[in-house]
Amino acid sequence: MTIKTIFLDRDGVINKEVNYLHKIEDFEFIDEVFETCFYLKNLGFEIIVVTNQSGISRGYYSENDFHVINNWMISQFNENNINILDVFFCPHSNESNCECRKPKPGMLINAKNKHNINMQESWMIGDSERDITAAYLAGITNTILVRSGHKINEKNSKAKFYLNSIKEIRNLVKP
Repeated sequence: MTIKTIFLDRDGVINKEVNYLHKIEDFEFIDEVFETCFYLKNLGFEIIVVTNQSGISRGYYSENDFHVINNWMISQFNENNINILDVFFCPHSNESNCECRKPKPGMLINAKNKHNINMQESWMIGDSERDITAAYLAGITNTILVRSGHKINEKNSKAKFYLNSIKEIRNLVKP
């Protein structure tokens, strides 16, 4: 049996954008992210985080630093009765020829294969065109760009929907 998933970019979607975030004290959740994810879980979606983390390859922080902040983030979701099914991250830089760094679809494809995800029933919520491109390449057409992270050019975007923040998703995804 397949599952339906909400794929979330991290920086700019779950938490406020901070360049090369790697310290818990700098991590600030986007307003109503827990309530929104709880709503989505109640609709039967699993939640998976897919995040580029080039600060690792650039030497700004270590992979262990990423895991520390990631485990803390997951614990905050757990305290709000929200299970994050999985987190996929790409530690590579823009110059890398990896298959996992968005806009390539590697993280999404790996998630699909690991968790038997129905990509047609799933959604990608990101704050950059890289997120949207990766989603389409992975077979996800339900895409949302949020304006709470990077500046986006909506005229040149392939996103299906635009929202100011993840908290507005209840207007789109309904039972």
